[in-house]
Amino acid sequence: MGGDRVSEQQRWDLESLYPGGSHSPQFRNFLDDLETNATSFSMVLQNTPGAMQSPDMGLKAVILTMQDLSMRLREASAFVSCLTAQDVHDAEAKALQTRVNRIRATLTSALALLDERLQQAGEDSIRALLGDPELAPLAFAIEERIARSRRRLPAEQERLIARLSSDGYIAWGELYDTIVGRMTAEIEMEGRREIVSMGQLANRMTQAAQRDRDRMFDVWESRFAHEADLCAEALNHLAGFRLQVYEARGWHSVLEEPLEINRMSRETLEAMWDAVVRNQERLLPYLNAKARLMGVEKLSFYDVDAPLQSGAKQRAITYEEARQFIAEQFAAFSPDMAAFADACFARRWIEAEDRPGKRPGGFCTSFPVHQVSRIFVTFSGTPGNVATLAHEIGHAYHQHVLRDLPYLATQYAMNVAETASTFAEAIVSDAAIRAASSDGERLELLNEKLQRAVAMMMNIHARFLFETRFYDERKRGYVPAERLNQLMVDAQMEAYRGSLRRYHPHFWASKLHFYITGTPFYNFPYTFGYLFSSGIHAMAAAEGKAFSRRYVDLLRDTGRMRVEDLAQKHMGADLTKPDFWQTAIDFALRDLDAFLQLANQRL
Repeated sequence: MGGDRVSEQQRWDLESLYPGGSHSPQFRNFLDDLETNATSFSMVLQNTPGAMQSPDMGLKAVILTMQDLSMRLREASAFVSCLTAQDVHDAEAKALQTRVNRIRATLTSALALLDERLQQAGEDSIRALLGDPELAPLAFAIEERIARSRRRLPAEQERLIARLSSDGYIAWGELYDTIVGRMTAEIEMEGRREIVSMGQLANRMTQAAQRDRDRMFDVWESRFAHEADLCAEALNHLAGFRLQVYEARGWHSVLEEPLEINRMSRETLEAMWDAVVRNQERLLPYLNAKARLMGVEKLSFYDVDAPLQSGAKQRAITYEEARQFIAEQFAAFSPDMAAFADACFARRWIEAEDRPGKRPGGFCTSFPVHQVSRIFVTFSGTPGNVATLAHEIGHAYHQHVLRDLPYLATQYAMNVAETASTFAEAIVSDAAIRAASSDGERLELLNEKLQRAVAMMMNIHARFLFETRFYDERKRGYVPAERLNQLMVDAQMEAYRGSLRRYHPHFWASKLHFYITGTPFYNFPYTFGYLFSSGIHAMAAAEGKAFSRRYVDLLRDTGRMRVEDLAQKHMGADLTKPDFWQTAIDFALRDLDAFLQLANQRL
């Protein structure tokens, strides 16, 4: 009974949202209404231009309808993503995903017509529209929509792209999910063979002894090598679809769309990466010291994320201990944030059970109709799992502080989304280091913190280099799996400054982020969020709890400002200049010397 109770606490509650899971009658009714309304909305925009003859009234109704439909579509997408993540074999959930994609295509197609009507409305009409008290809070979203629409194709062509994407572009991403979801691996643990999902294998590999980790990584590479041709098909066709659309729109850079999605300038991106490249060598002494502590000459790619005591018997952290620790550390910064974190556990918003059949990785998704969130992780009792929980709860807290704003004013980009999550993770990490009861424990915690710096300043940079170079080659034709392997290794060698013994050729196949259709270049926003949050953390460290109110104000503006304006308003920082980024990196690496000193003492 006790074990069943523990398992129940680690399974999220979806029943309070739509009872019955993928067979939920309530959710199907919700989808029926959404599909009917989206279709009707599209028909109004196509067939009744008279509804637009009074821009200050007609457009207002259309914009508010668009906001409502977008919010409900987000709700539907969130529920389906939870269903497919908790059970990769749920065929009904996959069918629901196809239906949600069809509704999204209908709405996207209709929005192309709305964009055209907004352009035709004229400046005086738009000013009058934005002066309406009900639409004034949506001014940024409306003006942004108009500006973006001017850089796109005529409405009919954009609608065609939207319709084709459902069974083309989006379908390739879904194919990748199917490929990885069905993958399993056979490994040997303590003389016993077991069949595990790829997510479970990733957890086992991190905690294994050096020799076992080498062997497990061979299995990992072998399994993805076996599926590499299919993954290469999916990746090439995703990129090919994007490149064709970009060419038709007259966009000359593959970064144009991801930068606009993240509301940031090319100057900001270049300033950030320039600072990262200048500081990567500062991490080499850490990597070398970690290798010596682990008894190897050089680390391999999969050693970088391993604990120093890999393979040693360590007491697993219980789920309840993780809950208490996270809430206690959040409380030192913000009692409101701590109470929210505790509520996430108490209300079972978190799917954490370590079991087969789950999708690898972790995420947080919001349900704007219900004004709640759900968090997906696989918890096996490691310190890294605790950090992941804090990270995802940070996402949920971000969504929580926006809950009273109009939906269109809550649509923050990925780069600032990662700010809240990374900041939450850093709070827990720093508190754990301060509370360490021994030098050995402190060294391990410092290792975990510096691992994150390596991930954001080296691993993510390698992904960015790989994706940039892959797109350059894809413009000239299909890029086969063997060449993708080479591009990946070259990027890793450059970003890690040649410091590793063994690299990860099939990383491009194993990493979901390369196949996400909603956000191209799902990499640099992580580094942005990590360093942006480091700058925020520096201010919080200086000001204490007094900063928590300013922090909430910053989060509430993330859906209605470009990042350069956000930083200037709340931090007085210029993101296009190197000073902010250097300060953020210095704060992020402030514990490097402490790690090296403790490592030298042990050695």
